[in-house]
Amino acid sequence: MVDSQIVGRGISNPNVLEAIRKVPRHRFVPESLRKSAYEDRPLPIGHGQTISQPYIVALMTELADVEAGDKVLEVGTGSGYQAAVLAEMGVTVYSIEIIEPLAAQAEAALAATGYGDRVEIRTGDGYAGWPEHAPFDAVVVTAAPPEIPDPLKRQLRIGGRLIIPVGKSFQRLLRITRSETGFDAENVLPVRFVPMIGRAQGD
Repeated sequence: MVDSQIVGRGISNPNVLEAIRKVPRHRFVPESLRKSAYEDRPLPIGHGQTISQPYIVALMTELADVEAGDKVLEVGTGSGYQAAVLAEMGVTVYSIEIIEPLAAQAEAALAATGYGDRVEIRTGDGYAGWPEHAPFDAVVVTAAPPEIPDPLKRQLRIGGRLIIPVGKSFQRLLRITRSETGFDAENVLPVRFVPMIGRAQGD
């Protein structure tokens, strides 16, 4: 998977590649789909949500540009796989999941695979971030809001990166970097994510 789907598509950060190699992706998908866990496609995990394809997880992790000891906010825990990859890199992860059963499943999967001590999960709407633990070195969002939630930008440290898919029917993956004077945006590529629900949709 790593050689053909990830290195073959341009991911080169050795720490990211090593983490992807070590995290058992099949432990984060439903048992009935484990035979497909290492295919380069998203898979359903229940409640209308998906685990992103391996390449996208690797890409977002590389874009986040984190190092051991960094503190990361994840919005959309989902299966827990993205959090596990970050934890494998020595990052402390604060992850928010709006769907309570998914939060519980992810917490169990992370504990079972040895990553539970580096990932703290909270059930709730991630639109407002997690201000008690801000500022973050990076914020990784795994569901697409129609527009960038301002609180997530504000919870970055100076130099911190927000990796987020944005849009409705057409989405683009962005990297937003906070500077001393504002925020710099980089348009990475077109993507397709499940929508961010809750306050992001005006609910």
